[in-house]
Amino acid sequence: MLNPRLEPSFSAMSGQCRNSGGIEGQIEAFMEHLTIDRNASVYTRRNYSQALNELVSWFVEELKVEPELSALVRENFRSYLRFLGRNRLSRAAIRLRFSAIRSFLKFLIRNGSMQENPMRGLVLPKMEHKLPQFLTVDQVLNLLSAPAKIWESLPMEERQDADTYKVFRDTAILETFYSCGLRISEICGLTVTDMDIPQQLLRIRGKGRKERLVPICPPALDAIQKSWDFLLQKTEESSPVFLARRDSTDPVYPRLIQLRLKEYLQAAGLDLKLTPHKLRHSYATHLLDAGADLRSVQELLGHANLITTQIYTHLSTERLKKVYNQSHPRA
Repeated sequence: MLNPRLEPSFSAMSGQCRNSGGIEGQIEAFMEHLTIDRNASVYTRRNYSQALNELVSWFVEELKVEPELSALVRENFRSYLRFLGRNRLSRAAIRLRFSAIRSFLKFLIRNGSMQENPMRGLVLPKMEHKLPQFLTVDQVLNLLSAPAKIWESLPMEERQDADTYKVFRDTAILETFYSCGLRISEICGLTVTDMDIPQQLLRIRGKGRKERLVPICPPALDAIQKSWDFLLQKTEESSPVFLARRDSTDPVYPRLIQLRLKEYLQAAGLDLKLTPHKLRHSYATHLLDAGADLRSVQELLGHANLITTQIYTHLSTERLKKVYNQSHPRA
């Protein structure tokens, strides 16, 4: 498990980093920097840690030596890039690994462990331009009603309170996903104090400590309130909005949501490969289709750059072109 310690400052870590001889110590200091200074999500830390450890393993296996930071040159990274390509990794997976390596090298340069970036000038494969997958409005509505349909199909004698809470909780989670366009980490981290029920707003802590206010629609708020009716304890301000169990104080976690979603996808007759993130895609696409401006959608999604949001305009454009080609007499 990644180290969540909160004591060392960046300057203290920089000193540790300069004094730690091996690359493992440098990686550990970088992980602490991501946790403390960057407030990186657990997923970012996990992916970066895996990418850096894979790089070290490649050095040891291919070159029979642990990488020496002062001796790294661009050709080392070119060789590693070719190695990843031979292993048929997708362009996205390769770029993710090199993003982690680039951030690590910048960290080393800032704290004085490295003078120059040996990756400078390295050309990475361009990303494939794949459009995000999304659900239609009718498909979303079928998915939102799936937990209740499963529960209603059970005989009365099989409807236990614990299972009833899960049904209402899962309905509330799905409603909140679609109502607010949240990331799965944001759903799991949502607490009661983040909710302004009278104003129908959520305060979301997104990537890089950035906060944003997101409207939440009445059906989602109603679903949340109904799920709380089945809890064994009173909700406090610090309580998670969505609990793993009705007799617990632990929040839901990503794997639990993913597993429950598959059950509801099957009940709704949808592709089992769909992920919670596809509800975020659906949220953005439906807003733009209904006339929302791109800047507003960017703010609602918590995107740092408008270019990240612009991919959803391509989705809307593709749909318009499809309608045009099917409907226009001269198309």
